[in-house]
Amino acid sequence: MYQSSDKIYSLHFILLCLSNALFSASFNMMIPELPAYLTQMGGADYKGYIIGLFTLMAGLSRPFSGKLTDTIGRVPVMIFGSLVCVVCSLIYPLISSVGAFLLLRFFHGFSTGFKPTGTAAYISDMVPVTRRGEAMGMVGLFSTIGMAMGPAIGGYVAVRWNINVLFQLSAVFALLSVVILIGMKETLVNKQRFRFSLLKISANEIFEPLVWSPVIITFLTYFSYGAILTIIPDFSAFLGITNKGVFFTFYTGSSIGIRLLAGKVSDRYGRVPVLKISAILMAGSMLMMGLAGNGTLLLAAAIVYGISVGLNSPAVTAWTVDLGQPEHRGRALASMYIAMEAGIGLGAYLSAFIYHNQSANFPITFYVLAGITLLATLYLSFVYKPRKVSNAVM
Repeated sequence: MYQSSDKIYSLHFILLCLSNALFSASFNMMIPELPAYLTQMGGADYKGYIIGLFTLMAGLSRPFSGKLTDTIGRVPVMIFGSLVCVVCSLIYPLISSVGAFLLLRFFHGFSTGFKPTGTAAYISDMVPVTRRGEAMGMVGLFSTIGMAMGPAIGGYVAVRWNINVLFQLSAVFALLSVVILIGMKETLVNKQRFRFSLLKISANEIFEPLVWSPVIITFLTYFSYGAILTIIPDFSAFLGITNKGVFFTFYTGSSIGIRLLAGKVSDRYGRVPVLKISAILMAGSMLMMGLAGNGTLLLAAAIVYGISVGLNSPAVTAWTVDLGQPEHRGRALASMYIAMEAGIGLGAYLSAFIYHNQSANFPITFYVLAGITLLATLYLSFVYKPRKVSNAVM
């Protein structure tokens, strides 16, 4: 593996962060508008599939992205993920049926199935273990900036022009992400040329057993995210918030404020204490949403939720790298991301099922999510048993 000094803020690092911001903005800018877009097609009953199908494909593609990250390199995997966003964004305006829309959402999931796996492995190669959480916090910071910009820009463009212009702008952002990656130095030393036989996945290449604990925590804490992506646009409209992207702006804004500090804290005090706190805050934010009777309270809950995610994301990613083997770094990260996609997808389906397009069901939906999130704290407090590893910050 590529070895670096104690420095983490190199030109390559900053460019990678910028690429991540553009990629994140690309697919997030359309999310607040897609429920209404699907409804106009006659697919109101399929809102849960908008996120569910996307995350299903992302999860199914993770074993492939993990193996390819460990064989052909980190950079090709990142480029492929961004190119999928370019192509899919350009196809959205060409479809007019619910079935075609759902199929496209399914294939769009390839993007997040590949890009984050390659990015996290690339960052892990570049930085020392003592600053791994800080580095993950910084790259996550830029992703969060993209998440903040995306819905706000998307909401403005959709209102000012139309949703087809929004799709085209999404493709431009993703293409700029690709341009940055072209020519970037590869960090995988013994890389191989791509061959189709690499797409054959054996049973032991699907999951990295050394990272069970971060996988469980990721799964439990990302249930809420799938629900938020699915029902917050409707809940925002119900509470009188015209721009459905405002919740995401508040949530990502507070996440930005905590991410870098959270990464440093997990480097110093350990991943598990930070993850316990984040799960408690996340459950609390779900309770706040369930009790919210106006837009102000909902946005306050968005701030608390953003802080919890900002604490969680860099710590759990760094913990996954800590526990995994360096030669199987892509596989370890892919395992964590499979759990993330599973949590998001099931959270989307569960929330859509409980909500059932009935505003009276908003509170119970959020209360159920709070209970699921609290299971993460219970696992870390009473079930998890730390093991000694040489490259870990527990």
